[in-house]
Amino acid sequence: MAASDARTLARRLSARSDESLAALFAARGISPAAPWNDAFDAAEQLLDPASVSRAITGLTAAEAAALHAAVADGTPVDGPTRDTLTARALIDDDGTAWDATATALRAATPVAASLREPRDPGAASPTAADSDDAAAERAFTAVASLADVLQTALTAPLGRIGAGTLGAADRRRLLDAGAVTDAPTADDLVAIAERAGLLASEGRALLVTPRGLAWLHSSTIDRWTAVATALIAQVPPAVGRGGAGWIDTDAWAGAHPYDPAWPARAEAHRAALERWAVIETDGTAPAWTSAAAAGGDIDSSTLAALLPPEVDRVYLQNDLTAIAPGSLAPHLDMRLRSMARRESRAQASSYRFTADSLADALTAGETAETLRTFLEELSLTGLPQPLAYEIERSASRHGALRVGPDETGHARVTSDDDALLQTIAVDQALRPLGLVPDPLDPLAPRGGALVTRSSPDTAFWMIADARYPVVAVDADGQRRTLDRHRLAADAEPAPAAVEVYADLLARLRAAEEGDADAAWLGRELEQAVRARETIVVAVRLPDGTEREFTIEATGLGGGRLRGLDRMVDVERTLPVSSITRIGPA
Repeated sequence: MAASDARTLARRLSARSDESLAALFAARGISPAAPWNDAFDAAEQLLDPASVSRAITGLTAAEAAALHAAVADGTPVDGPTRDTLTARALIDDDGTAWDATATALRAATPVAASLREPRDPGAASPTAADSDDAAAERAFTAVASLADVLQTALTAPLGRIGAGTLGAADRRRLLDAGAVTDAPTADDLVAIAERAGLLASEGRALLVTPRGLAWLHSSTIDRWTAVATALIAQVPPAVGRGGAGWIDTDAWAGAHPYDPAWPARAEAHRAALERWAVIETDGTAPAWTSAAAAGGDIDSSTLAALLPPEVDRVYLQNDLTAIAPGSLAPHLDMRLRSMARRESRAQASSYRFTADSLADALTAGETAETLRTFLEELSLTGLPQPLAYEIERSASRHGALRVGPDETGHARVTSDDDALLQTIAVDQALRPLGLVPDPLDPLAPRGGALVTRSSPDTAFWMIADARYPVVAVDADGQRRTLDRHRLAADAEPAPAAVEVYADLLARLRAAEEGDADAAWLGRELEQAVRARETIVVAVRLPDGTEREFTIEATGLGGGRLRGLDRMVDVERTLPVSSITRIGPA
């Protein structure tokens, strides 16, 4: 690192705004806890070979080419690339590279080929109609599969292992539920859901977000468009078209020629776009995203015309099944699946009503009347008598147990059936609740009561999971509806970089008082004395002329530099205030 480069960069840093400095530190991966006291510390570290080498890995192909020219033949970097590289402290304001940058660039080894001239991503191929049909089918399948993944995650959060991928048990759960056909598809869809903000991590658990729950209630084309928009917005800048669209996907691997991890990241982005039918399998854009690839908008109406039409009616049959004669509208599918188990998923799905599925619907807040009304409106064949009977039978049994709060806020379980209370009191599955007879009211007005130190919600769900006919009530005995879905908390907006680096910026600003050149000269002298270096010191004499001395720096104090003059072999003491510059001997 040349001292003059570091001194110049220190002055440049001092002249920057807090926002510009914070953006620089963020781009260079500087820790907010960096022990820097002034701009000179910052300049030294930013020009440190290791720091510069890390910054080189982030260069795009265009930036690397411009920087190579600047290093090879002194051609200053110009245009927007100059602004970008200057902002990252890799070149000076005049477009010339720092010595540390040039050294790091010469030592860097490219890991990917350079970008070639991109083709037009919106260009149609001779088989565009056939490929669009196939892509539309892939889009429909992806939307349906992702909806099933989120449905499964609503029932119980998905889990990650230490490597960050889905655990084997959760992959198997998705396979058994028919949400995916293989493990790679499961990993791809979970990654897409995270990028679109439909799933979020809490520790090692993956939970559906409020946005994901709203997404489940939207139409198929709205579902696809929402995720496609998110994926396109996250196309890396190095392969984008100035903030919109993207270049030829075949050229993505060379977009960061010095980053060994980039090809894998590029492939992950490309695979997500292909999985979601934003691009064809050959990397070209289908009709509905050809404009988006060039920086325009998605044409969702073109895709919608190729998707199977949605239906809003089903056939209810005497064997307690429902058959949808097409792709059931998502909001109706969501409601139907709350009271019936889906047995097959295709463009014509089948559902089966069971005593357990109806009990789950009643537990979630449905009543016999709401079930009948919904199914009568949904059915093309009316409400079959066997299903009507099963609904009435389940509703008549449901609510035999009531869980509500006692005067202390703990759970209190009441029932008109003392035998049922005695049964749950000795049920080993409910042993963690510690249910005991209510000592204050052993005989409630309409039967017995059990109490537990658990919360009413906890007690309710444990009893419901044990398949008992239970309802939740409030303190007045009125029925209330509980939502079991555990959603991820709304993500907090990421703090601005200037907030992240507030303490570091404050220290740097506090050190800016005084003469920056004099301060840097003092730093150079301190380093020379510490290393007992032989340096050339330029001193301004009283008559205004300058004289150079070659000395071995031995001490600094009291405003004076002491050193051994090697030319005449005498000890010299030079006033620091008269020193104008120093350099290596």
